[in-house]
Amino acid sequence: MGFLSTILGFCGFGVGISTGLTIGYYLFIYFQPSDVKDHEVRPLVEHDSETLQRMLPEIPLWVKNPDHDRIDWLNRFIQLMWPYLDKAICKTAENIAKPIIAEQIPKYKIDAVEFETLTLGTLPPTFHGMKVYVTDEKELIMEPCIKWAGNPNVTVAVKAFGLKATAQVVDLQVFASPRITLKPLVPSFPCFANICVSLMEKPHVDFGLKLLGADLMSIPGLYRVVQEIIKDQVANMYLWPKTLEVPILDPAKAMKRPVGILSVKVLRAMKLKKKDLMGASDPYVKVKMTEDKLPAKKTTVKHKNLNPEWNEEFNIVVKDPESQALELRVYDWEQVGKHDKMGMNVVPLKELTPEEPKNMTLELLKNMDLNDPQNEKSRGQLVVELTYQPFKEDDVNLSFKEQVEQKAPEGTPAGGGLLIVIVHEAQDVEGKHHTNPYVRLLFRGEEKRTKHVKKNRDPRWEDEFHYTLDKPPSNEKLHVEVISTSSGIGLLHPKESLGYVDINLTDVVNNRRTNGKYHLIDSKNGQIQIELQWRPAS
Repeated sequence: MGFLSTILGFCGFGVGISTGLTIGYYLFIYFQPSDVKDHEVRPLVEHDSETLQRMLPEIPLWVKNPDHDRIDWLNRFIQLMWPYLDKAICKTAENIAKPIIAEQIPKYKIDAVEFETLTLGTLPPTFHGMKVYVTDEKELIMEPCIKWAGNPNVTVAVKAFGLKATAQVVDLQVFASPRITLKPLVPSFPCFANICVSLMEKPHVDFGLKLLGADLMSIPGLYRVVQEIIKDQVANMYLWPKTLEVPILDPAKAMKRPVGILSVKVLRAMKLKKKDLMGASDPYVKVKMTEDKLPAKKTTVKHKNLNPEWNEEFNIVVKDPESQALELRVYDWEQVGKHDKMGMNVVPLKELTPEEPKNMTLELLKNMDLNDPQNEKSRGQLVVELTYQPFKEDDVNLSFKEQVEQKAPEGTPAGGGLLIVIVHEAQDVEGKHHTNPYVRLLFRGEEKRTKHVKKNRDPRWEDEFHYTLDKPPSNEKLHVEVISTSSGIGLLHPKESLGYVDINLTDVVNNRRTNGKYHLIDSKNGQIQIELQWRPAS
């Protein structure tokens, strides 16, 4: 009797459970509670303060913060391009991951790890606003707010010991606020050398993980543990001030950063032609690097001499020894009128052996056209000694901070150094008669000029000048003046000053680098941005 009652009890339990589930499912599908109503859409002004407080996290940043910009155009662009971006991103990710996986799987005795499916889905990320920072450095800083509730499908198959297991990532959600810095800005496409990414706060990451068809994230307690581990690991690697730096261009080549010094010693000239009516010439030599905007360096004038000797030495910065060449031109000085050309020649730097002095006797030519018959005429000879001293490879590829702290190049006088002046831009400079500004630098009697910018009250030059000094310029001043010249004949007002400033160089000697804006004297609102660097001799 007891055995029979036990059997009937089990049957009753099974029938009761089955009947209860069937009735519950039917009621859940076909009956709706009367107290559930459709959502009513109302304007924000009709909501009470408590409701608005609950809604605040969902309001875009460009609504809450006036310094964030609305970028719906970017969301629209990404939406239209997403099918193509999906394929491109997945292909790039797969190409990057494959060699890394191939290198790691032998350590764990795994036969293979393959992507069975890899797609980011049909839902693109959206930008809920972006803040852009303006600084005086050569950089662009952006802080977008990114939210992505996507439907990706990433299935990875792992094969080991003759068995195969699959893991699938679905329903991914990522909310992040990164800081993206493009620096340094360079004059070569895409106009920045590095991308630096930092997270301003811990990201929100949520996803479904299926292993052998079962959703692991549905296990009680596992979801929260995995989410916190991911947040902490990502934060440890990329939470500001830590950054992920992605190189795009070689900064040395993109910025045409100096890679060496060419020492040019102009020794003498021989058998120069007579240019003056009195049967002599007054020669001097101009020395300049091709593809260089800096003014040419000049020797002294040797009056009434067809075989002059100078023995004068110049140091010229080299930025690309493979393409640049040294240009030497000999002129006949005239007290009135234009100086006559006596001849020229060019020496490609790639013909020089680094750190080995080379004496060269150059035939003076009219021009560098080899087919010009006038080059067959004898114009004299110029004797020079050239020594190319490249910087060390470590010095060329220094980071921005290390560049500021690096030493002056070899050949700099002991106890001295290299003063670098970078003229960035000016603002609100305006002349009474014309505004075609350029900058004139005057230091220790040596004058340098930037290029001219026509009809611009906010000109940008980005010109760099070097001064090789025998001692630190402590308690000395650099005279900076913004000048406008007439674009026409301008007989009445050919030139006028738009303002000037005298910069004390004590700060740059002590701090090695300064970068600031200076108010121009004799200008209503004019400012100029000057960057100074001091690199002492080792």
